[in-house]
Amino acid sequence: MRYYLTFLCALTFMVFFSCRKDFSTELSSGNLSFSKDTVYLDTVFTNIGSSTYKLKVYNKSNKNISVPFIGLGRGENSFYRLNVDGVPGKKFENVEILAKDSLYIFIETTVDYSQVSNPIYTDEIVFDNGKNLQEVKLVTLVKEAHFLFPSKDSNGFIETISIGKTTDGEDLKVNGFYLEDNTTFTNEKPYVITGIARFLRLRH
Repeated sequence: MRYYLTFLCALTFMVFFSCRKDFSTELSSGNLSFSKDTVYLDTVFTNIGSSTYKLKVYNKSNKNISVPFIGLGRGENSFYRLNVDGVPGKKFENVEILAKDSLYIFIETTVDYSQVSNPIYTDEIVFDNGKNLQEVKLVTLVKEAHFLFPSKDSNGFIETISIGKTTDGEDLKVNGFYLEDNTTFTNEKPYVITGIARFLRLRH
């Protein structure tokens, strides 16, 4: 009986402390560290999303901290998007980081070239405010482009072209299209080709 009571008390103790969520935190003192001070995203073409980049934020202190605010400098008008420890958004409040721990921030962007005045689009991730303000810069190059891609028929099927034969002698088809004989490429803008484009004749 004594063994049973001892086991029950130990189990209750373990369950109580494993379920506790009330870890005490202190307000951040502006001493966060970052994996980089500027995040350079890849060049993006208008309305085509970038790759996902990550920033690691470190709490190197011996205390659990709460960061009152993390967000984009341009706010809701920013073309950047954030994901802080699995939560998407453009601003976050009271973000906790345990002692000697870190959190990940994932960054993406999609930019409409016609809505920016400078092809080098910038913003910053802002941490806290006032004397504790810290920032990490975000930079990406935006370009306008010509987009070439396979068309769809009335049933929604994407245009295909044959690129050879299978081992069974059947046509091997992929999403693609043929360029017209009079297609002319210029150096005015980059060209973005989706799928495979087969050139019948190219004029410079």
